[in-house]
Amino acid sequence: MTLLFLDIGGGELVLILLVVVMFFGADKIPEMARGLGKGMRQFKDATGSIQREIEKSINEAERNVRENEPQKSVEDKKAEEPKTPVAKPPENSVAQKPADGPIFPEDKQAPKE
Repeated sequence: MTLLFLDIGGGELVLILLVVVMFFGADKIPEMARGLGKGMRQFKDATGSIQREIEKSINEAERNVRENEPQKSVEDKKAEEPKTPVAKPPENSVAQKPADGPIFPEDKQAPKE
């Protein structure tokens, strides 16, 4: 046995509304709707408040972690740099073909002088 919750068509919705009007009366429906709206607003505010508290806790924890890390001074950072010199690429890093030489010198031997 399966129940299809909220699988309501147009005809069923009209019938439900008619029963609600007959049972509660036309004067009580706006009051009920107002109460339902206030309840939904309170629920939304409460969930928003909880979400803000969680985000605040996370931000405080991250801030505490950052504050507890030792601050490195400029001298410490320089001490961590590698001691061996790093070769810099030439200014013109595009390989250029010699004016009178072959493109691939290993394919052709250079002329002997």
